[in-house]
Amino acid sequence: MIKIFLVDDHEMIREGLKTYFEKSSEIECIGEAENGVDCLEKLKSSQPDIVVTDLNMPEMDGIELAKQMSSLHPEVKVLGLTMMDDHRHVKQFLAEGASGYLLKDCKQEELLMAIKTVSTGGTYFSPKVTEIIINSIQKTKPHAKRMVNEVKLSKREKEVLELILKEYSNTEIAEALFVSMKTVEAHKRNLLVKTGSKNIAGLILYVIGTNLIDF
Repeated sequence: MIKIFLVDDHEMIREGLKTYFEKSSEIECIGEAENGVDCLEKLKSSQPDIVVTDLNMPEMDGIELAKQMSSLHPEVKVLGLTMMDDHRHVKQFLAEGASGYLLKDCKQEELLMAIKTVSTGGTYFSPKVTEIIINSIQKTKPHAKRMVNEVKLSKREKEVLELILKEYSNTEIAEALFVSMKTVEAHKRNLLVKTGSKNIAGLILYVIGTNLIDF
């Protein structure tokens, strides 16, 4: 059972999501908050696997919440669920350590898929969000190509990275490359360090922006 915590300043949104999750045998909503400050206070006595949060909220928005979660609750994944589709908000949110970004016009099945993906250590972006990211990064390609020369990856690191981009789990990567889980995790840590990324979502943004490997 995946335990989630909802953060949204609109009660109607929270109630609708809770009603949906009550029908699921895979997800349990263990708490809710109306903003980031409220969320952090309640997490002192609650241990979710994933915080599903809006971005535009009073007192503390979703971007600041993601930043605080990275330092205070690094074991908890953060997934954005918002109407905000500006590329600056997307990149800021993911840069603070979030694992995914969904738009509120997504279907219920997509939300469920995103939660499952993030719960296993993966990342998830709505198709429209991926398009927003790519279109934005295209404008900065000259600078990105200069930056890519500073990152040197080993053959094995490139292989791991390619499988990450294909949404392979750690177990699937280990099986595909005939290595141990510990080796996969070590390569992932090296990739994060070399690219200056906080998590896999940030790594993916870096790869798209720099053409670090050929797609």
